[in-house]
Amino acid sequence: MKLQAAILAASLVVLGASGCAVTSGQSTAGEYVDDAALTASVKTKLAEDTSVSASRISVESMKGVVQLSGFATSTAEKQRAVELARSTKGVRSVQDSIQVQPKMN
Repeated sequence: MKLQAAILAASLVVLGASGCAVTSGQSTAGEYVDDAALTASVKTKLAEDTSVSASRISVESMKGVVQLSGFATSTAEKQRAVELARSTKGVRSVQDSIQVQPKMN
């Protein structure tokens, strides 16, 4: 729950710091806000799932397309992260760039 609150707080800081700035490739400030909220929703789902290491997976969104990158310790973890992203309301598609890298002892 603390992690979820931290993610939400960080998302609000990013939104506040950017104001109504629109990044390259986005048509409106509204789309930017929608994508920021979508990114936060996916990150929250990843953080709440104990089978996924949310700290090792990055999430970015643009126009409903979610890009996942980073590292998973197994194929099952990678697949679960993609499944969680796809099941998030507002996600049109998921681009999976997660690499499987087993934990080193």
